[in-house]
Amino acid sequence: EGGRQRGLTLHQVLRRRDRLAQPLLCPAMGPRALLLRPVYEVHAAMHLRRDVVKIPSTLEVDVEDVTEEAEHVHFARPLLLSEVLGMEEVLPVQAEILEGPTGPSVFESAWVRRLRRGQRLQLHGRSSAWRVLASAPGSGRRFLLSSAYQGRFRRRPRRFAGVRELAAGLRAGGRLRVVVTQDCEGRGRDVPPLSVGDRLEARGLRGKGAGARLLCQRQSGEEEEEEEEEGEELLLPLDLGGSFMEEACDSKKYGLAELLEQLPLPGEVRVVAPDPALERDALGALPALRLEARLEQPFLVGSFCEEPEEGFEIPPRWLDFSLLLSEAPVRPSAPCTHRSLVEELTETFYYHLLAQLPGSPAPPPPRPPKPAPAGKGPREGHSAALGSPVSDHPPPSTRLAPPLPPPRALPRPSSPSQYGQRGPPADADTESNSDEHDYETVDDNVQKTIRKMQAIFPF
Repeated sequence: EGGRQRGLTLHQVLRRRDRLAQPLLCPAMGPRALLLRPVYEVHAAMHLRRDVVKIPSTLEVDVEDVTEEAEHVHFARPLLLSEVLGMEEVLPVQAEILEGPTGPSVFESAWVRRLRRGQRLQLHGRSSAWRVLASAPGSGRRFLLSSAYQGRFRRRPRRFAGVRELAAGLRAGGRLRVVVTQDCEGRGRDVPPLSVGDRLEARGLRGKGAGARLLCQRQSGEEEEEEEEEGEELLLPLDLGGSFMEEACDSKKYGLAELLEQLPLPGEVRVVAPDPALERDALGALPALRLEARLEQPFLVGSFCEEPEEGFEIPPRWLDFSLLLSEAPVRPSAPCTHRSLVEELTETFYYHLLAQLPGSPAPPPPRPPKPAPAGKGPREGHSAALGSPVSDHPPPSTRLAPPLPPPRALPRPSSPSQYGQRGPPADADTESNSDEHDYETVDDNVQKTIRKMQAIFPF
């Protein structure tokens, strides 16, 4: 602009739209004049879509203003159930499922299969109950128990397969009395053998690392408490096998919350009184129940609009799906959630939860190979010691083609004394080699002839 050149920053130029149509100079980019044409991006919301649509200004599209014709259209943005979990101010609310849950199944319940597109729900609020992960040994069933479960439990004696499990079940500073249920061989003078019926009291670990041992006291009979100190002290290595059962004489009936205060998890119990609120308590028919861990997972109380009085509890972080909130009225009182007191889990999801528990044990090591049957091992070893030449060659199935020559033409294995003895005359040797060479040549010709015939007349 003649002598009125003025330095402007790019931000100042963009703020003044009248400058965009004027040529500008930028010495850092060259001596030529520049025309700035900014590229903008329009963020738009579409009906029934969660994501915001981004439209660049370089996209050549025809746009028509339909504001007056579409005033009745309400642009609703779908939400995930996990997002509704953090929006307690909108609860209770009615919603419609736009897309059902994806991924592996969580519960075996019938109400989960009804969570599909078009189903209308009532979301009432968050549940205050915590959960307990459990399994039924021997039956292959897994459960999630609510803290509102009113059944009564009785403790079962724990079983320990080996000294390592026995040490893991010992509380810090406590003692654990067990009975040996399987004979265990000793290891010299330091580790005497254990017999079925021996009563042990585990007292704590001694040492650290690979040399750690479990201090136990063995009682020879039914001594009184004042005589227990005179028992034999044993230092058992952690890799020692055996089988032990806890001495438990507790016949008290516990509620779930009280039980977790007394029972170190994991532990085994038995349901002696089912929940009276359940028409059919699946836990009452089980001989044993293994409680794995307590879970603090948020749940939402919901119900189907056609069954507002029958509620259930949904874990949004495990069972997430998209839905659309509506302004329809909701039943003011929360529904009954008896069906969620005991939820049966799928096998896949149970092990998924088990792997996420803090301090979950590593998978057990593979079992050692079984010993060879009597009489089989020595023969195999004798065969290996003989060094049979057959074992040094590939199996016969790999040498089917070309056909083997007769046994007399096979090369024989050499022996140490072969080269020390005088061989046959040179003429006989030459004749033998010639015979072998002629046989191999005939065999090659026969093979070529067979291949040609197969190509012309396929069998």
